[in-house]
Amino acid sequence: MTNAMSTEAAATDETRGPSIQQLLFPDMTCFGCGPANPDGLRLSSYEVDGAIRATFTPWPQHDNGGGYLNGGIISTLLDCHGAAAVMLEADRRDWKPAPGEHLAYVTAGLDVRFRRPTPLDEPLEITAELTAIDEPEMTVVCEIHHGGKLRAGGTAVWKRWRPRS
Repeated sequence: MTNAMSTEAAATDETRGPSIQQLLFPDMTCFGCGPANPDGLRLSSYEVDGAIRATFTPWPQHDNGGGYLNGGIISTLLDCHGAAAVMLEADRRDWKPAPGEHLAYVTAGLDVRFRRPTPLDEPLEITAELTAIDEPEMTVVCEIHHGGKLRAGGTAVWKRWRPRS
């Protein structure tokens, strides 16, 4: 069943235009950031003044059982928002996917730290910053803030996707 909030979250922002995900991967079905997944989170990331930013409002279904945002959803938001920063950089540098593949990079590792409880049903601000850029590997640091406080953060290493048999 499609969640009405997921459609709302994926809507193009009138002041910013299409999200990074909509521009680079309009047919992606990723649960966290795929514009083509009607049942997913459909995170929409934007470049704002040189920074990669997103606002996401969790749904009641994302409850961890204690009235706060589930850690798996937090990790997904950090991973997918980091992906937007990495894929935008790869696109700008013309680092294309391997022949027959859709993605130029994949997550090789994600270290998440939960700092404070993250509320449900309130907008969260998510930021991403690339800290190392090289064609074989990129590193991105992402943070989730609410009420002016860091709620969770993560560092992800992304590697060039080279399918192996």
